[in-house]
Amino acid sequence: MRILLYLLISIYSFTGLSQPYTYKIGLLKYNGGGDWYSNPTALTNLIEFSNKEIGTNINPEYDQVEIGSYLLFNYPFVHLTGHGNIILNQQEVDNLRTYLIAGGFLHISDNYGLDPFIRKEIKKLFPELDFVELPYSHPIYHQKFDFNNGLPKIHQHDEKPSVGYGLIYKGRLICFYDFECDLGDGWEDAEIHRDSEESRTKALQMGANILSYTFIRSEERRVGKECRSRW
Repeated sequence: MRILLYLLISIYSFTGLSQPYTYKIGLLKYNGGGDWYSNPTALTNLIEFSNKEIGTNINPEYDQVEIGSYLLFNYPFVHLTGHGNIILNQQEVDNLRTYLIAGGFLHISDNYGLDPFIRKEIKKLFPELDFVELPYSHPIYHQKFDFNNGLPKIHQHDEKPSVGYGLIYKGRLICFYDFECDLGDGWEDAEIHRDSEESRTKALQMGANILSYTFIRSEERRVGKECRSRW
């Protein structure tokens, strides 16, 4: 399945559908009543920032992707956010699990209120796994931008610290979940939440780190696979 994901990404990246961009990223649509569409300017701003500041070559237009669609496999990185309920049916569970095992990466940003629902649905995907808090030394916090104290705090809700959780499958981080952080809010246009420029910059820098980590690991797996095939 990893080969399938790589082939689909390669086809998508090097056909006229996406040129001259190397990657395109997706926003996950889901059922259950939660607002998957919240933060409409967030990904656009993150892509622009990342292309400028860390040299990624991401298509500035992201796609909205159904979790159960085969098109999910076109995207090396998908983002999920919202405030409320999320419900995955069995076909969506199977599709998203396959995508993640095959090499895809999921970023979840709790927009406050998502946590009890997303944990239940992720458990459907990987009943054998639990979210674990990532140490501040984890590479995702130390790409171009160093976050020595972990996730920045963008918005206050319950006066709790920001926490970065990971889902690790066979030694590989397949999902990063920012909790009590509102990272996606920090990516939005400045006038929406009226966050300080410092907060927005920190949020965008952390988002760029997540993208960088995703694409570097994806390339490492691709190169490793090519080397093994030669032997």
